Amino acid sequence: MTEDLINKKDIYFPSYLGSNDKLITLLNRATEILCDWFSKVDKYGPLPFDENFKCLMPDEDGNSTEDLFSDIQSLLNNSFNPVHPGSLAHLDPPPLIFSILGDLIAAGLNNNLLAYELSPSITLLEESLCKWFAKKIGFNDSSGGIAASGGTLSNLNALIAARYNSGLGSDPNSVLLVSEDAHSSFIKCTRIMGLDEANLIRVKTDKNGSMDLNNLRKTIDKCLIDKKKIFAIVATLGTTVRGAIDPIQEISEICKERNIWLHIDGSIGGIFALTSIPIKGLNNINQANSITINPQKIIGITKTSSLLLVSEMSTLENTFSTGLPYLSSKEDIVNRGEIGIQGSRPAEVIKLWLGLRFLGLKGIEDILKSSIKRKDFFLKNISKNKYEIFSGPLHIVSFLPKGIAPKDTDLWTKTKVNELIKNNFMLSRPKFKGKYFLRVVMGNYNTNEFHIEELLRLLDN
Repeated sequence: MTEDLINKKDIYFPSYLGSNDKLITLLNRATEILCDWFSKVDKYGPLPFDENFKCLMPDEDGNSTEDLFSDIQSLLNNSFNPVHPGSLAHLDPPPLIFSILGDLIAAGLNNNLLAYELSPSITLLEESLCKWFAKKIGFNDSSGGIAASGGTLSNLNALIAARYNSGLGSDPNSVLLVSEDAHSSFIKCTRIMGLDEANLIRVKTDKNGSMDLNNLRKTIDKCLIDKKKIFAIVATLGTTVRGAIDPIQEISEICKERNIWLHIDGSIGGIFALTSIPIKGLNNINQANSITINPQKIIGITKTSSLLLVSEMSTLENTFSTGLPYLSSKEDIVNRGEIGIQGSRPAEVIKLWLGLRFLGLKGIEDILKSSIKRKDFFLKNISKNKYEIFSGPLHIVSFLPKGIAPKDTDLWTKTKVNELIKNNFMLSRPKFKGKYFLRVVMGNYNTNEFHIEELLRLLDN
C-alpha cells in the first residue's frame, strides 16, 4: 500500500459522499494485522514476545500510514493475548467475534449515551437490554438498569443510589457492610463517596469463603448500638480468589426485616443466572435491590461491559437526575446520562447486544458450562495430597502446597508463575489473608483438557 493510495488529507473523517473506499482499505488492513496476531498466539504464548514497543508521541506533522501500521503491529506484539489457551490467570477470556464487530460499529457511530437525541437507537437498545436482563433474573416490570465502564462503576452507582434513597446522602454515620472477601472496588467506592475507612464494615466469612450469617447479625446489632446507620449490605456472587457465593437468600431476608438495601456484586457469577446451570446460591437474587453483572468476565464480551440492574428504575432516576437543561428529549424517554454517574458514554451496549444475539441462551449456557467442566476436571486431577485447594461453585481455583509457611508463599508463587510462563501457561498470584496463592481461572473457551493435563504435569514437577 502506498501513500498515494492513502492520502491523509482525504481521510481525516468518514465522508458523507461516495463509498469511503479509503476507510475500507484501512479497516481491511487493520483487520488482517489483528487476525494475524491471533493466529500466531500458539507460537508465542499469552505474554508479549516483542519488548521493543516505543510509546511515540505526535510529531509536528502527522505520521504516515506506514508508520502508524508499523506502530499498531508493535503494539500488538507487546500485548497480553487472551486467545492463548494458557491464558488462565484472570477473568479476561478471549473476545467474542461479534462483540469485536460491535466495538467497531460503536466506534463508527460515535453516538453518545448521554441523551436520547445523541443516541436514539442506542438509548432504546440499552434500556431494552437492561430490562431483558432484569426480567431474566426475576425482577418485576418496574426494573431496569444501566451499562457502565466496569464493575467498579456499577457498584458505585448502586451504592450512591442506596445511600441517597435511604436519606443518608450526607450523613457521616452512614455505613455499608461487605464480606471480608468482597472485591477491593468497595474500598474505592467508600473513598469516592466521601466516607472514612471505618464506614466500610467487614463481615467475617466461614470456611467456604461465604459471609457468616451469625457474624452479620452481630455486626448489624453493633452498628445500631454504635448509632451507625446502614445504607446497604453487599452480598458477593463469586469472590475473586475462590469464586465463593454469599448466602443471598438469608441475607435478603435480613435486609427485608431491617429495611436495608441489598446490593449483589455479581460481577463474576451473576451471568450464570441467565442459565439453568445448578449453581448453589443463585436462588433469590431477585430479592435484591440491585445487582452488578459483568458479561466481559466470562462470555467474551469485549471490554468494557458491565451492567447495574435495579429492581426499581425510579431509584436511579431519583438519585442522578439533574434535568440536563441543555438537551431536549421525548417526554416518555429517560436520557441515559440521567440515571448514572457517567455522562457521555460510548455505545458499548452494541457489542453486548450483538454478542448475546449471536450466542443465544444456549450458546451462553454452553460457554458457562464449559468453564465449570474445566474447573471440575482440574479439581479432579490436581494432587489433593500435595495442595491445599480453595474453590467454590464457579470456575476459579486457588491453591498452595500443604504446610507452606505464609512467609514462604511469596517466593513459591513467584517461582511457579515464572516456570509456568516459560511453558506458555499464565496463572495469577493473588494475596489473600496474608498468603500468596496460585490462581487458575477456567473461563478460557480455547483451553481443552489436554492443556489442563499439561498444566497439572508442570505443577507436579
